[in-house]
Amino acid sequence: MRRREFITLLGSAAVAWPVAGSAQPGERVRRVGVITGAGVDADDADMKARFAAFAQALEQLGWSHGRNVQIDYRFGSGNPDDIRRHAVELAALAPDVILSSGAASVGPTLQATRTIPVVFVSVVDPVGAGFVDSMAQPGGNATGFVMLEYSSTAKYLELLKEIAPFVTRVAVLRDAAISAGTGQFGAIQSAAPSLRMDVTPVNVRDAGVIERSIATFAQTSNGGLIATASALTVVHRDLIIDPMLRSPPDPFSETMPSHEGPGFLNP
Repeated sequence: MRRREFITLLGSAAVAWPVAGSAQPGERVRRVGVITGAGVDADDADMKARFAAFAQALEQLGWSHGRNVQIDYRFGSGNPDDIRRHAVELAALAPDVILSSGAASVGPTLQATRTIPVVFVSVVDPVGAGFVDSMAQPGGNATGFVMLEYSSTAKYLELLKEIAPFVTRVAVLRDAAISAGTGQFGAIQSAAPSLRMDVTPVNVRDAGVIERSIATFAQTSNGGLIATASALTVVHRDLIIDPMLRSPPDPFSETMPSHEGPGFLNP
């Protein structure tokens, strides 16, 4: 499906749906599937806030959950098997559209259906991941919003250097199994020489590796930490953040070069 046709489909649905008003007897209630691959569940405060904003926006457009639209939520909790299962479940419900949050959920969703329109959010590289053919002409049944361009990832390194000038070594938490992980690290790595910084990749697919890597990295001075965009950085956020809280850097200290703990930047 071409982008113009896809947008026309969604646009006509958006125009037609509010006419239903309070869903008159015998009129079909529209259905929206929502799936996230992030390592959170329905009780996560941040996720609650996001979906509350989503529901509020629908309400402003005339769509009220339980009245004229049914919203089905699925939480992958960072588990690939759960994400695939939930994607299949949502596709089987035959919703009018599926909102897929995060690259970890988009792939399984598109494997589950090539006919239901899929709108993705919180995705870094939809072309590299194979979700769309190109940015200009996505094709297929998917379109959505891109979080960032790889070139902008280099700015994280520049920002870290600006707020913590003592940093000369940076550990980059990334998921090497996804295109976004390699792309973001590549952008950071290319910017490092001009800033006189050394970067080291840390795989976020194993909790033990994260703990050992951060502990080892923090043993020497002038270190910083960048967590790239990935569902797994959410899954393991406590392992990443807790050591920083135990030994936070002071970017305004005159003795920063002798600081032993790592700085921290999460895009």
